[in-house]
Amino acid sequence: MQQAIKIGTRGSPLALAQAEDVKARLVAAHADLTPDDIEIVIIKTTGDRILDRHLMTAGGKGLFTKEIEDALLEGRIDCAVHSSKDMPTSLPDGLVLSTFLPREDARDVFISAAYASLRELPEGATVGTASLRRRALALRLRPDLKIVTFRGNVQTRLRKLKDGEADATFLARAGLNRLDMASAATETLSFEDFLPAPAQGAVTVEVRDADSAMKDWLAPLHCARTALEVTAERAFLAALDGSCRTPIAAHATADENRVIMRAMLLSLDGQTVFEQSGETAADLNDVAALGERLGHAVRADAGAAFFDQLARDIEAEIA
Repeated sequence: MQQAIKIGTRGSPLALAQAEDVKARLVAAHADLTPDDIEIVIIKTTGDRILDRHLMTAGGKGLFTKEIEDALLEGRIDCAVHSSKDMPTSLPDGLVLSTFLPREDARDVFISAAYASLRELPEGATVGTASLRRRALALRLRPDLKIVTFRGNVQTRLRKLKDGEADATFLARAGLNRLDMASAATETLSFEDFLPAPAQGAVTVEVRDADSAMKDWLAPLHCARTALEVTAERAFLAALDGSCRTPIAAHATADENRVIMRAMLLSLDGQTVFEQSGETAADLNDVAALGERLGHAVRADAGAAFFDQLARDIEAEIA
């Protein structure tokens, strides 16, 4: 019997659902693999332990990946399954994102027990979110809203909503779909009104770059279209030095011939927006260049004064 393939993941219900999906796809793709040949290893990250404040006060996106990547580098796991939007744009030396699963619905949803849509919320209603992007986009449409911090997994945030800590919240439709909880959504928000986070809806698998055997196991699972879209969006994020400290949104759509992308940077209150769009050939190098070009254009439009003010606004918000 061959040594078990060990898949590392966070322990939330959504993270486990994504890891189980990768496991099932591996078994389906390889006649010589059985479910017993694949072990899912739960790794608790620093980000999972911090539930009472913004992640930006403790280090940002990498808090959801560091412990898992350490396990991968040390050989305690063979691959790691992540939500692509949680991944920093710079990976540790020796690690690569080798595989992207077919992308789920990238849109956000509005959830409320009492109101049918974001626009129907009463004046001054309270909305819970820890995402600066969602905060900015909501205030762009409804400057009157009061935003409070919601942290935790999908179930935790829905419980907070049920307990009356806010009138509404936002979640990614992809996560609800993967948890068979699509009915929890009250309104699916359009790309036009509510541009998603870069790489939202895409699951990725991280491996050691030198591990050709693991790459071969994963190769049948890879979706080239998702890779094109996520590469463009992550390149935009990288060009802006984007993190959870910056309200950044981007969405690329790929077909066999071209990739079309729209991206934006917002002020914390959503009232200042810098937006760019473009298209290019459906080639990994070309889409990376497109994302980088749009990012540099947005950075130039915004100017240093905007970023300085954004930093001050964020520091005041989390003080």
